[in-house]
Amino acid sequence: MSAKICFIGNLSSTFVKRDHEILKKYFDVDVVQLPKTKKDWLTYPLLIKRKVKQADVVFGWFAGWHTAPAVYYAKKYEKKSIIVVGGYDAAYVPEINYGAFTNIKERTPAKYIYKNADKVLVVDLSLKRDIIKNAGVRGENIEYLPTGYDSNYWKSKGKKEDVVLTVGKISWRVMKRKGFETFVRAARYVPNAKFVLVGKHADDSIKHLSKIASENVEFTGFVPDEELLDWYQRAKVYCQLSRYEGLPNALCEAMLCECIPVGTMYCGIPTAIGDTGFYVPYGDVKATAEAIREALRLPGESGKRARERIAKLFPLEKREKGLIETIRMGG
Repeated sequence: MSAKICFIGNLSSTFVKRDHEILKKYFDVDVVQLPKTKKDWLTYPLLIKRKVKQADVVFGWFAGWHTAPAVYYAKKYEKKSIIVVGGYDAAYVPEINYGAFTNIKERTPAKYIYKNADKVLVVDLSLKRDIIKNAGVRGENIEYLPTGYDSNYWKSKGKKEDVVLTVGKISWRVMKRKGFETFVRAARYVPNAKFVLVGKHADDSIKHLSKIASENVEFTGFVPDEELLDWYQRAKVYCQLSRYEGLPNALCEAMLCECIPVGTMYCGIPTAIGDTGFYVPYGDVKATAEAIREALRLPGESGKRARERIAKLFPLEKREKGLIETIRMGG
């Protein structure tokens, strides 16, 4: 008889959905919908209590108020709890006001989870170091299990264009962390290339980016995976200019499509890039533009090393094997 899992996570997130699809192949998975209204939050702890009592294992994405009750009840009813950390829930970056540890409201549930969950899975080792430092824990329950990527889906069509790409939701909060302003300003120094920022326009920050953008910048808004794949396949260069990331999904997907990466040295970005691309200081427009120019000058086959790195280090099968072993060992 397979274990019953109480799964807590937003299935609209690609990486959360991917874990759910893996686990439901092997186990009886009961998904708990995250609260959307104040009324939902009032009844949420009782819902979690009931779901945890019915389960063998709690599996949740991100350390926050939505997973803290599950860890509490798992401990109370002697069930195993596994929490996956993505980035924000480990971070303390006050200079850009980013991370759960920049405020007591979000720091409180995160610290409780890191002290009490049976297993905490991090997608990059930098997150383990940050949790130990920011939460003041020993980290004996923290294990590294990177996200995985389907190299059969994310692949190149062979021909590349002078397109420079970056991906992410466009909002004031995200824009600063992901270096979108740096990306847009760098375009002015590389006029012969097309710069494309793919992502949902979540607030009026798009007006600011549009105002500072040169004519060679395009904002696509949200696109489905099929269209995103097409952009990865067209782009010769992918930029990850962030101040903080876990293991960046879009960067790994782009590299599988043979984009040459340009990124900062923070967190999981060098874990993905290795020696297959270029590094720039966070927020340095001219250095970013120069690195992009160098990447564009490379021969068309240069992106193959980037693909080989991601396919070797972060296959979807590795993620699947790690998740199954963690569940079967009871956390």
